[in-house]
Amino acid sequence: MRNETPTIGGRSPLAPLMETFLQEMLACGYRGTYHAGILRRFDAFLYQQGLQQPELPNSLSWQWLAKQPHESANTQLSRISVVRQFAMFLCRMGHSADVPDRAMGAKATSEFAPRILTHDELRRLLEAVDSLKPVAHTPMRHIVMPELFRLLYGCGLRLNEAVGLRVKDVDLVQGVLRINDGKFHKDRLVPPALPLVERLQRYAEKRGHRPDDAYFFPSSRGGRWSLSPVYWMFRELLMRCGIPHGGRGEGPRVHDLRHTFAVHTLLRWYREGADLQARLPVLAAYLGHSSIEGTQGYLHLTAELFSEIVVRSELAFGDAIPRRRSS
Repeated sequence: MRNETPTIGGRSPLAPLMETFLQEMLACGYRGTYHAGILRRFDAFLYQQGLQQPELPNSLSWQWLAKQPHESANTQLSRISVVRQFAMFLCRMGHSADVPDRAMGAKATSEFAPRILTHDELRRLLEAVDSLKPVAHTPMRHIVMPELFRLLYGCGLRLNEAVGLRVKDVDLVQGVLRINDGKFHKDRLVPPALPLVERLQRYAEKRGHRPDDAYFFPSSRGGRWSLSPVYWMFRELLMRCGIPHGGRGEGPRVHDLRHTFAVHTLLRWYREGADLQARLPVLAAYLGHSSIEGTQGYLHLTAELFSEIVVRSELAFGDAIPRRRSS
């Protein structure tokens, strides 16, 4: 997969300024790909509307930022955020620009409803992935996928983080993974459990010596795995082991392996008698959350699934943790 610098390549009078803005974002550490995609569509709209001057009137920005019929509130708010940033950039550069108000967007949804797999379902899933056979277009999938899926659950990694690992990021002597530029542009060290480290050591021995920059889980062409084939392979595995899929947006999804890891970790800590209040920051750091708020939802989710910890979680946290909304 090529790692190209994102560009706008637009035709409206604001296109050159969008390019400059995007370069500023890249210099500040943003990847820029998502910003570029939104600005590219915005530029096409401005060109179609016949914008003549390098300015941003509210009549155009508000028209483009209106919520689309099948668009989620979160997606609309993302568009508003990017256009707001660009409008403020235009103002700094001395151009006339209306800065959209954040409040113009629909209310964001934050319902925390992942599909948590049971231990039996996980066992069946791993048995299914272990039974994969090589096929012509993915001749190494029976070698790569058993370890990739164990890493997704065993360390709670995001799929992007797992497929992005390079040989130099996997220290099998110290037993530590280095996650570079994860979500929120955070780097972190993730120590897998010893049995998983031993599996990865055997996997690395099978692959033999490889350059430091080689992908630890390479595709059939030696590059980085695309996400879509992994998603479809996960769906295939669910069918093989008899785990029903609720349809689009319902799951189980690949990302639910990460959520399952978090819930199972909290449950194990509870049963070990650990202080969950003290352990939450540990879990947040391990998962690469930007703050503990992103981890707190797992506590009530765990309590809902395993009623044995309800009383203890209430005594420890009271109203400090927001409850999930009932649907």
